[in-house]
Amino acid sequence: MKAFQRRIKQVAEAEGLPYGDRKMTYNSRLSQELGSWANTQADGELLHDALYRAYFVDNQDISNTDVLLNIVQQVGLDVAQARIVLEQRSFAKQVDTDWQRARSIGITGVPTFVSADLQVVGCQSYDVLQKFLKHLRKLKAEAAPEA
Repeated sequence: MKAFQRRIKQVAEAEGLPYGDRKMTYNSRLSQELGSWANTQADGELLHDALYRAYFVDNQDISNTDVLLNIVQQVGLDVAQARIVLEQRSFAKQVDTDWQRARSIGITGVPTFVSADLQVVGCQSYDVLQKFLKHLRKLKAEAAPEA
């Protein structure tokens, strides 16, 4: 596991992404539900970045409601509304649907980038992601009607 962590840290650092020394793996289910809620909020993308930092850099327990609500507050989203979302599990079905869709198209790891006929799974280098984008541009150009 330590070799795996070192590899991820090397790849992240090579791409300019922060990555700390994680000591624990926490269940991310509640943070996924909170992230689905954030997708419905103005500036909700800020929560995704903050959750990444909390988990992968600061080694925070993102399965803990108090930790999650603190992160919500830090990014300026509505804490009272977020508390209701977590207590009522209002986005649980949305996350279940997302997981079912992921399984149905063969997603087995995160992150996974999916478009057209190509999937890029796991922590990848900039070069791999650049090839992915180049392939997508080629497909788009081939599909465009000729003028």
